[in-house]
Amino acid sequence: MARHSHRRGGDNRHAHGHTHGPTVPHPAQTASWSILRMTLVTRLGAALAVSAGLWAVVLMAMR
Repeated sequence: MARHSHRRGGDNRHAHGHTHGPTVPHPAQTASWSILRMTLVTRLGAALAVSAGLWAVVLMAMR
């Protein structure tokens, strides 16, 4: 296992992606997918598919 230090200055052989203080919130990241961007019809279809899947699990468990 390679050892390295997190000292200020000196020879740092790696870089951190970003830095922010403990009182600053983490910077926002763009979402690649969001349910809020789906149309109403698509949301209802997804909800119906999830509901059907859950009912299938319940009915299989009752067998």
